[in-house]
Amino acid sequence: MKASPRRRDRRAAASRPSLLARVNVNAAGIDCGAETHHVAVPPDRDPAPVRAFKTFTTDLQRLADWLTACGVTTVAMESTGVYWMPLYEILEARGLDVVLVNARHLKNVPGRKTDVVDCQWLQELHSVGLLRGSVRPTAAIAALRASLRHRETLVRGAATHVQRMQKALVQMNLQLAVVISDITGVTGLRILRDILAGQTDPDVLAQHRDHRCQASAAEIMAALTGHYRPEHLFVLGQNLARFDASQWQMAACDVAIEAHVHALAADTPAPAAALPPPGRGRSRGTTSRAASFARPSITSPASTSPRSMRLGRTAPCGSWPRSGPT
Repeated sequence: MKASPRRRDRRAAASRPSLLARVNVNAAGIDCGAETHHVAVPPDRDPAPVRAFKTFTTDLQRLADWLTACGVTTVAMESTGVYWMPLYEILEARGLDVVLVNARHLKNVPGRKTDVVDCQWLQELHSVGLLRGSVRPTAAIAALRASLRHRETLVRGAATHVQRMQKALVQMNLQLAVVISDITGVTGLRILRDILAGQTDPDVLAQHRDHRCQASAAEIMAALTGHYRPEHLFVLGQNLARFDASQWQMAACDVAIEAHVHALAADTPAPAAALPPPGRGRSRGTTSRAASFARPSITSPASTSPRSMRLGRTAPCGSWPRSGPT
């Protein structure tokens, strides 16, 4: 069966020499996938310049050995999901210059319909210097960012359990969320735990009211008069247990974040001079450009504590400041 003219044109374009000067003559291209990585090296380095490797660690080590044997010094790979991370760390440990390319910048290029041609196209573009790598944070910043993102996931999960507890209460016509602002506060948790312990008397449950609660005991008694159905109590107990587990996990996560912050603070030199105090009484739009750069960096102790970062608002751009295009 003969190949179609369009397919023949794509193959010819892939093998046609580039008209641009080679900037990175020792460049390779890697298309990362969930099960297989396709790798392309310059055609004069190996009789089979395109190979496929499994994503197991032993295969990734063989991939790095093959690139070293081919004299490759720089590699371009697509940032596909999280599949590139193990390979990135292995190649970086081998001393290779790894350029992480945003896959969105390459998706509209015509003539690339397979992973094999894709990795060759990456190698070709990288060899002529047409690829710009994304910012990859240092190991310390990456570890801190992973902990912060995990904590943010825990916070979202805890919020989901709170919503399900409120739903179970409403299904029993217990309008606790109407009279108190937060059912996970001191008053709310005391009442919920006593309900799950078997107490259904509104008069007794209202005695758990904290002195700072704005609602009166009579309002709480009226809100807790309802139908205590066992199936909804079961759902309430399950979600309260998950909420408590999330709180314990967030506390452990805070300890890990504090350790990362202290490690970053120990490696960050102190500023030569104290930062100037923020200006007062300025009109809108008169903040100088120099003053905007005189703020603490992301790795300074004053800006990396969990409270100042709001536990999850660390910039994902990596170690900063870093030279690059503006």
